[in-house]
Amino acid sequence: MPRARRGHRLGDRLGAQCSATSAGGGAAAAYGLGGSATADAGPTSLSLAIAQNGGSATARSTQLSGPAALAIGPGATVTAAGVRPGLSIGIAGPRATVTVAGVTGPTCSGGVGFAGDFQTWQGCLSLG
Repeated sequence: MPRARRGHRLGDRLGAQCSATSAGGGAAAAYGLGGSATADAGPTSLSLAIAQNGGSATARSTQLSGPAALAIGPGATVTAAGVRPGLSIGIAGPRATVTVAGVTGPTCSGGVGFAGDFQTWQGCLSLG
């Protein structure tokens, strides 16, 4: 029993959490590896969120879209929305913020970050 408690406290200290929800015909996956990941998929869409080592990743999709959010490192934040048909990806390193809104071009700021959005045919790059 003490062993399980230590593991639970370690997870709490790392702040690891994840949540994935999907509607009929949709698929969502969220992986919080020492970070916070949330994926929400509407009907006939895909959402992927991966956060590691203090990052925060959020992906939300509607019909026929497929956003992916990857936040790796302390202070990394990615918010990716799928609101039109098409795929999109946002990747943020430590202290970077990446936003993919799906209706306007993506934004990248802070540390190293990248986004590519086939909903708007635009992208961004931040080198810190």
